[in-house]
Amino acid sequence: MTQRRFKWRNLYLWLVFIVLYAPIIFLVVYSFSKGDTMNNFHGFTWSHYQDLFADTRLIAIFLETLLIALLSSLLATMIGTLGALGINNTTRPVTKNTILALNNILMVSPDVIIGASFLIFFTALKIPLGFGSVLLSHIAFSIPIVVLMVLPKIQEMSTSLLDAAADLGANNWQLLSQVIVPYIMPGIFSGFFMALTYSLDDFAVTFFVTGNGFTTLSVEIYSRARQGINLEINALSGLMFLMAMVLVIGYYFINQYSSRHRANVRRRRK
Repeated sequence: MTQRRFKWRNLYLWLVFIVLYAPIIFLVVYSFSKGDTMNNFHGFTWSHYQDLFADTRLIAIFLETLLIALLSSLLATMIGTLGALGINNTTRPVTKNTILALNNILMVSPDVIIGASFLIFFTALKIPLGFGSVLLSHIAFSIPIVVLMVLPKIQEMSTSLLDAAADLGANNWQLLSQVIVPYIMPGIFSGFFMALTYSLDDFAVTFFVTGNGFTTLSVEIYSRARQGINLEINALSGLMFLMAMVLVIGYYFINQYSSRHRANVRRRRK
Protein backbone atom coordinates (compact mmCIF):
# COMPACT_ATOMS: atom_id res chain seq x y z
CA MET A 1 0.00 0.00 0.00
CA THR A 2 2.81 2.41 0.82
CA GLN A 3 4.56 1.83 -2.51
CA ARG A 4 1.34 2.33 -4.46
CA ARG A 5 0.60 5.61 -2.67
CA PHE A 6 4.15 6.80 -3.39
CA LYS A 7 3.75 6.10 -7.11
CA TRP A 8 0.47 8.02 -7.29
CA ARG A 9 2.12 10.96 -5.56
CA ASN A 10 4.93 10.96 -8.10
CA LEU A 11 2.41 10.86 -10.94
CA TYR A 12 0.60 13.87 -9.47
CA LEU A 13 3.87 15.82 -9.22
CA TRP A 14 4.75 15.01 -12.83
CA LEU A 15 1.31 16.21 -13.98
CA VAL A 16 1.76 19.47 -12.08
CA PHE A 17 5.19 20.06 -13.63
CA ILE A 18 3.85 19.26 -17.11
CA VAL A 19 1.01 21.77 -16.72
CA LEU A 20 3.41 24.43 -15.46
CA TYR A 21 6.25 23.95 -17.95
CA ALA A 22 4.48 22.77 -21.12
CA PRO A 23 3.41 26.32 -22.19
CA ILE A 24 6.94 27.63 -21.57
CA ILE A 25 8.52 24.81 -23.57
CA PHE A 26 5.94 25.40 -26.32
CA LEU A 27 6.95 29.08 -26.52
CA VAL A 28 10.68 28.36 -26.52
CA VAL A 29 10.45 25.62 -29.17
CA TYR A 30 8.54 27.85 -31.58
CA SER A 31 11.05 30.65 -31.09
CA PHE A 32 13.34 28.52 -33.31
CA SER A 33 10.72 28.01 -36.05
CA LYS A 34 11.24 29.46 -39.52
CA GLY A 35 7.55 30.34 -39.78
CA ASP A 36 5.75 33.41 -38.47
CA THR A 37 3.00 31.56 -36.58
CA MET A 38 2.77 28.79 -34.02
CA ASN A 39 0.50 26.59 -36.13
CA ASN A 40 3.31 24.35 -37.41
CA PHE A 41 7.05 24.05 -36.85
CA HIS A 42 8.69 25.00 -40.17
CA GLY A 43 12.31 24.14 -39.41
CA PHE A 44 15.11 25.40 -37.19
CA THR A 45 16.34 29.00 -37.39
CA TRP A 46 17.97 31.71 -35.29
CA SER A 47 16.26 34.51 -37.24
CA HIS A 48 13.81 35.47 -34.49
CA TYR A 49 16.67 35.89 -32.03
CA GLN A 50 18.53 37.99 -34.60
CA ASP A 51 15.40 40.14 -35.04
CA LEU A 52 15.17 40.46 -31.27
CA PHE A 53 18.72 41.76 -30.86
CA ALA A 54 18.19 44.09 -33.83
CA ASP A 55 15.09 45.59 -32.16
CA THR A 56 16.70 48.51 -30.32
CA ARG A 57 13.40 49.63 -28.77
CA LEU A 58 12.78 46.23 -27.17
CA ILE A 59 16.37 45.97 -25.95
CA ALA A 60 16.09 49.44 -24.38
CA ILE A 61 12.83 48.47 -22.67
CA PHE A 62 14.43 45.26 -21.40
CA LEU A 63 17.36 47.18 -19.90
CA GLU A 64 15.01 49.72 -18.29
CA THR A 65 12.92 46.87 -16.86
CA LEU A 66 16.06 45.23 -15.48
CA LEU A 67 17.18 48.54 -13.96
CA ILE A 68 13.77 49.01 -12.31
CA ALA A 69 13.88 45.45 -10.96
CA LEU A 70 17.41 45.77 -9.56
CA LEU A 71 16.85 49.19 -7.96
CA SER A 72 13.45 48.32 -6.51
CA SER A 73 14.62 44.95 -5.15
CA LEU A 74 17.76 46.47 -3.59
CA LEU A 75 15.85 49.30 -1.90
CA ALA A 76 12.98 47.01 -0.89
CA THR A 77 15.48 44.53 0.59
CA MET A 78 17.11 47.22 2.71
CA ILE A 79 13.80 48.70 3.88
CA GLY A 80 12.17 45.30 4.36
CA THR A 81 15.11 43.97 6.39
CA LEU A 82 15.03 46.99 8.69
CA GLY A 83 11.26 46.61 8.93
CA ALA A 84 11.57 42.93 9.86
CA LEU A 85 14.11 43.85 12.57
CA GLY A 86 11.73 46.51 13.87
CA ILE A 87 8.78 44.09 13.92
CA ASN A 88 10.86 41.48 15.75
CA ASN A 89 11.90 44.04 18.38
CA THR A 90 8.31 45.18 18.98
CA THR A 91 7.42 44.05 22.48
CA ARG A 92 3.65 44.65 22.50
CA PRO A 93 1.88 41.63 20.92
CA VAL A 94 -1.08 43.72 19.72
CA THR A 95 1.15 46.18 17.88
CA LYS A 96 3.28 43.40 16.44
CA ASN A 97 0.30 41.38 15.18
CA THR A 98 -1.32 44.50 13.72
CA ILE A 99 1.81 45.39 11.73
CA LEU A 100 2.13 41.79 10.47
CA ALA A 101 -1.55 41.76 9.48
CA LEU A 102 -1.14 45.01 7.54
CA ASN A 103 1.93 43.56 5.85
CA ASN A 104 0.09 40.36 4.90
CA ILE A 105 -2.90 42.29 3.54
CA LEU A 106 -0.64 43.85 0.93
CA MET A 107 0.51 40.35 -0.07
CA VAL A 108 -3.01 39.04 -0.72
CA SER A 109 -4.57 42.22 -2.15
CA PRO A 110 -5.40 42.01 -5.89
CA ASP A 111 -2.81 43.68 -8.09
CA VAL A 112 -5.53 45.63 -9.88
CA ILE A 113 -6.58 47.30 -6.64
CA ILE A 114 -2.97 48.07 -5.71
CA GLY A 115 -2.27 49.48 -9.18
CA ALA A 116 -5.40 51.63 -9.17
CA SER A 117 -4.54 52.89 -5.66
CA PHE A 118 -1.07 53.91 -6.77
CA LEU A 119 -2.51 55.67 -9.83
CA ILE A 120 -4.92 57.68 -7.66
CA PHE A 121 -2.14 58.42 -5.16
CA PHE A 122 0.32 59.69 -7.79
CA THR A 123 -2.38 61.68 -9.56
CA ALA A 124 -3.49 63.33 -6.32
CA LEU A 125 0.09 64.32 -5.49
CA LYS A 126 0.69 65.40 -9.11
CA ILE A 127 3.63 62.99 -9.43
CA PRO A 128 4.30 62.40 -13.15
CA LEU A 129 3.83 58.83 -14.32
CA GLY A 130 6.99 57.24 -15.66
CA PHE A 131 10.23 55.78 -14.33
CA GLY A 132 9.83 57.27 -10.84
CA SER A 133 6.23 56.15 -10.34
CA VAL A 134 7.01 52.61 -11.51
CA LEU A 135 10.09 52.43 -9.25
CA LEU A 136 8.15 53.64 -6.18
CA SER A 137 5.32 51.19 -6.88
CA HIS A 138 7.68 48.24 -7.25
CA ILE A 139 9.49 49.14 -4.04
CA ALA A 140 6.18 49.39 -2.20
CA PHE A 141 4.80 45.99 -3.23
CA SER A 142 8.20 44.27 -2.79
CA ILE A 143 8.73 45.34 0.83
CA PRO A 144 6.10 42.95 2.30
CA ILE A 145 7.73 40.06 0.40
CA VAL A 146 11.14 40.86 1.90
CA VAL A 147 9.64 41.15 5.39
CA LEU A 148 8.09 37.68 5.09
CA MET A 149 11.40 36.22 3.89
CA VAL A 150 13.63 37.87 6.51
CA LEU A 151 11.45 37.76 9.64
CA PRO A 152 11.55 33.94 10.11
CA LYS A 153 15.36 33.98 9.98
CA ILE A 154 15.45 36.70 12.65
CA GLN A 155 13.07 34.69 14.84
CA GLU A 156 15.31 31.61 14.47
CA MET A 157 18.28 33.48 15.91
CA SER A 158 18.96 32.71 19.56
CA THR A 159 19.13 35.67 21.92
CA SER A 160 22.08 33.99 23.65
CA LEU A 161 24.13 34.70 20.51
CA LEU A 162 23.47 38.43 20.90
CA ASP A 163 24.09 38.28 24.64
CA ALA A 164 27.44 36.58 24.09
CA ALA A 165 28.51 39.21 21.56
CA ALA A 166 27.41 42.01 23.91
CA ASP A 167 29.38 40.42 26.78
CA LEU A 168 32.45 40.49 24.55
CA GLY A 169 32.05 44.26 24.16
CA ALA A 170 30.19 44.54 20.86
CA ASN A 171 28.21 47.75 20.41
CA ASN A 172 24.87 48.02 18.61
CA TRP A 173 26.44 48.58 15.19
CA GLN A 174 28.79 45.62 15.61
CA LEU A 175 25.88 43.44 16.73
CA LEU A 176 23.95 44.38 13.61
CA SER A 177 26.78 44.19 11.06
CA GLN A 178 28.81 41.27 12.44
CA VAL A 179 26.22 39.06 14.14
CA ILE A 180 22.65 39.71 13.00
CA VAL A 181 23.16 40.45 9.28
CA PRO A 182 25.49 37.46 8.62
CA TYR A 183 23.05 35.14 10.40
CA ILE A 184 19.98 36.33 8.49
CA MET A 185 21.80 36.66 5.14
CA PRO A 186 20.02 33.63 3.59
CA GLY A 187 16.68 35.30 4.33
CA ILE A 188 17.94 38.60 2.89
CA PHE A 189 19.04 36.84 -0.32
CA SER A 190 15.68 35.06 -0.51
CA GLY A 191 13.85 38.36 -0.13
CA PHE A 192 16.04 40.03 -2.76
CA PHE A 193 15.53 37.30 -5.36
CA MET A 194 11.78 37.13 -4.68
CA ALA A 195 11.48 40.91 -5.00
CA LEU A 196 13.55 40.83 -8.21
CA THR A 197 11.30 38.13 -9.68
CA TYR A 198 8.09 39.92 -8.73
CA SER A 199 9.35 43.17 -10.22
CA LEU A 200 10.46 41.59 -13.48
CA ASP A 201 7.16 39.85 -14.19
CA ASP A 202 4.73 42.40 -12.74
CA PHE A 203 2.12 43.60 -15.19
CA ALA A 204 -1.06 44.74 -13.43
CA VAL A 205 0.46 47.35 -11.10
CA THR A 206 2.93 48.59 -13.74
CA PHE A 207 0.16 48.95 -16.33
CA PHE A 208 -1.55 51.56 -14.13
CA VAL A 209 1.51 53.66 -13.29
CA THR A 210 3.42 53.82 -16.60
CA GLY A 211 3.34 56.99 -18.67
CA ASN A 212 5.31 59.69 -20.50
CA GLY A 213 6.69 57.18 -22.99
CA PHE A 214 8.13 54.88 -20.31
CA THR A 215 7.10 51.23 -20.32
CA THR A 216 8.32 47.89 -19.03
CA LEU A 217 8.78 44.57 -20.73
CA SER A 218 5.53 43.01 -19.51
CA VAL A 219 3.45 45.98 -20.70
CA GLU A 220 5.28 46.07 -24.04
CA ILE A 221 4.74 42.33 -24.60
CA TYR A 222 1.03 42.76 -23.80
CA SER A 223 0.65 45.64 -26.27
CA ARG A 224 2.49 43.71 -29.00
CA ALA A 225 0.52 40.52 -28.37
CA ARG A 226 -2.72 42.43 -28.92
CA GLN A 227 -1.49 43.37 -32.40
CA GLY A 228 -0.85 39.72 -33.34
CA ILE A 229 1.49 36.82 -32.69
CA ASN A 230 5.14 37.64 -33.24
CA LEU A 231 7.74 34.91 -32.69
CA GLU A 232 10.19 37.62 -31.61
CA ILE A 233 8.21 37.60 -28.37
CA ASN A 234 8.81 33.85 -28.14
CA ALA A 235 12.54 34.46 -28.46
CA LEU A 236 12.38 37.09 -25.74
CA SER A 237 10.36 34.71 -23.52
CA GLY A 238 13.03 32.05 -24.01
CA LEU A 239 15.78 34.42 -22.94
CA MET A 240 13.75 35.58 -19.93
CA PHE A 241 13.15 31.97 -18.90
CA LEU A 242 16.88 31.27 -19.22
CA MET A 243 17.66 34.30 -17.07
CA ALA A 244 15.18 33.11 -14.45
CA MET A 245 16.83 29.69 -14.42
CA VAL A 246 20.25 31.33 -13.94
CA LEU A 247 18.87 33.35 -11.00
CA VAL A 248 17.37 30.25 -9.39
CA ILE A 249 20.56 28.22 -9.84
CA GLY A 250 22.63 31.16 -8.57
CA TYR A 251 20.44 31.47 -5.48
CA TYR A 252 20.72 27.71 -4.88
CA PHE A 253 24.53 27.80 -4.92
CA ILE A 254 24.61 30.92 -2.71
CA ASN A 255 22.28 29.21 -0.23
CA GLN A 256 24.38 26.04 -0.28
CA TYR A 257 27.56 28.04 0.29
CA SER A 258 25.96 29.90 3.22
CA SER A 259 24.79 26.62 4.78
CA ARG A 260 28.26 25.04 4.47
CA HIS A 261 29.88 28.20 5.86
CA ARG A 262 27.58 28.20 8.91
CA ALA A 263 28.21 24.48 9.45
CA ASN A 264 31.98 25.03 9.34
CA VAL A 265 31.71 27.90 11.83
CA ARG A 266 29.73 25.67 14.24
CA ARG A 267 32.34 22.90 13.97
CA ARG A 268 35.17 25.32 14.77
CA ARG A 269 33.32 26.57 17.84
CA LYS A 270 32.90 23.00 19.08
